[in-house]
Formats: sequence, C-alpha cells, structure tokens
Amino acid sequence: MANNSSWFGRRPDDAGQSAGPARRKGNGKGTLRTVALIAVGVLIANIILGSFYRVDEQETAVVTMFGNVIRTDTAGLYFKIPFIQQVHKVDTTIHGTGIGYVVTNDGQTFTVDTEGIMITSDFNLIDIDFYMEYRVTDPVAYLYNSQSPEYILKNMALAAIRSTVIDYTVDDAMTVGKSQIQAEVKTKLQEALTEHNIGLQVLNITVQDAEPPTAEIVSAFKAVETAKQGKDTAINNANKYQNEKIPAAEASADQIIQRAEAQKAARIAEAEGQVARFNAMYEQYSLNPLITRQRMVYEALEKVLPHVKIIITDGTTQTLYPVESFMDQVTGGEN
Repeated sequence: MANNSSWFGRRPDDAGQSAGPARRKGNGKGTLRTVALIAVGVLIANIILGSFYRVDEQETAVVTMFGNVIRTDTAGLYFKIPFIQQVHKVDTTIHGTGIGYVVTNDGQTFTVDTEGIMITSDFNLIDIDFYMEYRVTDPVAYLYNSQSPEYILKNMALAAIRSTVIDYTVDDAMTVGKSQIQAEVKTKLQEALTEHNIGLQVLNITVQDAEPPTAEIVSAFKAVETAKQGKDTAINNANKYQNEKIPAAEASADQIIQRAEAQKAARIAEAEGQVARFNAMYEQYSLNPLITRQRMVYEALEKVLPHVKIIITDGTTQTLYPVESFMDQVTGGEN
C-alpha cells in the first residue's frame, strides 16, 4: 500500500523527466528519415523532369551522347536519358545585323569606319552600310563546325562587299548600282557559306546608306594618294634616267670596242708588214750578205746620225772632197 501511494504520489514533472529522453531520441530518428525521403523525392523529381524536354517552334534541339550527335528534334516534347544525353537548343529564327554601323540597346546608331569605308574603281572612298538577315539552317554544323559562326559570317560578308564595291565607281555605288551590288554580294556570300559549311544561310542583304566619308578620312586618303603619286613619279624619273644613261653607256662601250678592234687590226697589219719586210730583207741578205750588211749599216747611220757628213774612202786617198758638191752637181743644186 505504501508502494502504491508512493507511486501515485509522484509529481507529474518527475514522470515527465523520466520519459523525456526516450521521446527526444524517437523524434531525431524521424527527422532524419523525413530529410532522406525528401532528398530521394527531389532526386526522383529531378530525374523525371530531366528526362523530358520541350522544343519550341523556333528552335531545333541537337541531342548528343558521349560527345556524338545522335539526333535532332524539332518542336515538341521529348525524352532523353538523364545525365547521359545532352540537349543543345539552337535558335532558328531570322536574325539581322548591321555592317558598317551598330545599334545600341537604347536605339542609338554609331558608324564603324573600319567596316563601312571602302575604295571604288575610280580610286575614291565611299562610306557604305549594309543590313544582313540570316538564320541557322544546319544546327549540327552551326554548333560543331566553327567556334564563332556569326563572326565568320560577318568577315565573309565584309570580304564579299569589298570585292564587289571595288568594281564600281563612287557615283554608281551611291546611285544606280546599289541593286547590282546587293545581288552580287549575296551571291558571293552564299557561295562562301556553302564552301565553309558553318550552318548559316543569308536570306537578304541590302544597302542601307552610301555617302562620301568624313573629312578626316578623305584627308588621310588624299595623303596616301599623294604619297603613291610621289612614288610613281620617282619611279618614272628613275626609269627615264636609266633609259637615258644605258644607251649612252652602250654607245660609249661600242666606241671603245671599235677603237680597240681598229688598234688590234693596225697592230696586226703593222706586225705582218714588219714580218714581210724582214723576210724580204732576209732574202736579199741571203743573196748578197756583204752588200746587204753594208747597206743596213749605212741606213742605220742615216737614221741615227742624219746630219753627219759621210766620206767613203778606201784608206789610201790623200785628198778628201765633200760629197755634197758632187750631189749638188748631180741633182742640179736642188736640196
């Protein structure tokens, strides 16, 4: 009875204190279970939601698995293997961009001189702007054949525009030649896109504006043209000097060669004459060696001592007479 009274006599808070730890332990296990269930639910929901994707009407989806393209999807709801297959959506709507100018988000327009300033066939400058419309026609090529297809497209457009405008005069480019320029540029650009296959197609390209460039650019262009003309003048002067000097040098060289040839011929003729004279003298010497030697001695003395009086004697003559008196008688007193 005492035990029962002691049991029933306990205060309620004592009973609560003894039962409290058991209740807290049970609440902790329940919280962990709830968190785990929520995580699993979220994971399952993500897997389910990630397994489906929607493609809008203005899009094309490229599905890849392990880096390889397995299919392309148009508008609709589709299923994919989560975490294994990847979906890349490509906008296939028509886009437009300016060439030679840019338009900011607030609608302001700024000129891009590096794109719009071009040279014409009559060596004038023109500031011409174009507007180009394009869209994606091959999403796979657009994604994987190049890193920046829009940038490549713009460079191709600039190349086609410059190669076309340079065939027209500045007046035609600003007036009647616009339609022809547009058609030629579009044809060249589409051929380049077909060749490089970056997945884009040009739908239209039009001339927005064409006018003379700013005064600063015109001044710079004139300075370049002046420098080119100075270069051409210097080249022409050099060619003129060359054309004048080369014939004169060639004529002088011909004269020197002709004089040398003449001297050569004279020396050869003189040498041949000396040889012939020597041969003739040798023949006479062979016939009369003594007389020939004496004659040669007299001729040599005549040349060496032209003013010396010569007296010929046999060594026994007592009286010597001058030879001049006899020579005067023979010649009649003529010198």
